[in-house]
Amino acid sequence: MKSTVETLSPTRVRLSVEVPFEELAPFINEAYKTVGQQVRVPGFRPGKAPRQVIDQRIGRESVYAQAMDPAVQANLNKAVTENDVNALGRPELTEVKPIEEGKPFEFVVETDVTPAFELPDFASLKVTVEAEGVSEEDVDKDLESQRLRFSSLKTVERAAAEGDFVVIDLRATQNGEEVEGGSVTGMSHEVGSGNLLDGLDEALIGMAAGDEKTIQSTLAGEQEGETADVEVKVTQVKERELPELDDDFAEMASQFDTLAELRDATRERLENQARTGKANEARQKTLEALVEAVELPVPEKVVAEDVEHEIMHMKGGHDGETAEAIAQFEQYLEMMGKSEDEFKAEMIADSEARLRQSIILGKIARDRELEVSGELMTAEVVRQAQQRGVPQDQFQKFVDELRTNGGLQQIAASLRQQLALEEVVKEATIVDASGTELTEEDLFPGRKAAEAEAEAEETEEEKTEE
Repeated sequence: MKSTVETLSPTRVRLSVEVPFEELAPFINEAYKTVGQQVRVPGFRPGKAPRQVIDQRIGRESVYAQAMDPAVQANLNKAVTENDVNALGRPELTEVKPIEEGKPFEFVVETDVTPAFELPDFASLKVTVEAEGVSEEDVDKDLESQRLRFSSLKTVERAAAEGDFVVIDLRATQNGEEVEGGSVTGMSHEVGSGNLLDGLDEALIGMAAGDEKTIQSTLAGEQEGETADVEVKVTQVKERELPELDDDFAEMASQFDTLAELRDATRERLENQARTGKANEARQKTLEALVEAVELPVPEKVVAEDVEHEIMHMKGGHDGETAEAIAQFEQYLEMMGKSEDEFKAEMIADSEARLRQSIILGKIARDRELEVSGELMTAEVVRQAQQRGVPQDQFQKFVDELRTNGGLQQIAASLRQQLALEEVVKEATIVDASGTELTEEDLFPGRKAAEAEAEAEETEEEKTEE
């Protein structure tokens, strides 16, 4: 096989491939085998008819035509590898000549490719992380939320105030006629939550059980945007009773015996969350700084295909657009307050950003020869299975499905990009809001402890073997 590459643009190339006729033998043999199984020739069992008979029955050109697609695919893959073409998206067959006896088979494809670009010096990337530490006020706020989870409601004989719960009846009318679906009785509502009708919370403050009032409000649902008179009747007022924040509460709400222990545990949990948040922010901002530092043209065709695929999926998937899916898509656009063109423009921007990140991190992974370990791969597959609620006895089936549909390759590619980003994070200059440079423990919380634990386990296993 011979092949040549012609650069059409920084993101697109043309591959011209010429395959000697002798190298087509495996594809032609397979084509004869397939056709022979399909053609019924009197006097021969299926698949046993000689080539000469098949040629006479359907024509040699038809058999050669059957061999073309697999011959193109196999030799295209070989040409891509030999010419070190990093293809993106699906190659487009632009020219192909029929297979002719004894003559070279020629075809031409065009494909988008990863453009050539230079990576910056990672040490030149400077990132500031805004995430702050945990204060005593943060601990107090979290303990207060824990108290709220164990609160109870007590009926009171007084007017409602913000933060109280009321049981109310509502009746909406327009021009004296009750609005369809506009009445409800016995509804519980927290005063001040703002999750019902406009103006309702303001009206409820100061109302006691038995009080009635009529307000004007904007409706939701089918009459969304229309104004109606809403009769409001309060049947009960309840106040929230919070447990005392003491040792008894700690024992009731947790596994701890004292409030001091609960407070220490709460602080530790919040600090762990803060460390994780700081590390995630550092990774995200480092990635943004990296992408911004690279001049990288994006293959427009790949982006367009990605966006069209997503929109097609939203409108009904691969089975074709459905009226219901299209209506849901239009409702979604209306809820977002965007036209389809505006929505598509946002999707294009998002797709371009993802593609840039993927190309840059992919180059780093190749340059540094980063590979995903079996342990890391297994841990990620297990994590995804747990996240999707896969039962233990269905785990192998889950893995087999990932292997069949390309999911394992996608997981490996994603992990490889994560490893590439870690390389950048290690070398970039990352500081907190005060200007203090973050340590490796800040950037990869818990990793040293995990590595130490793994090393200890290996040592213990070696001792056991001895």
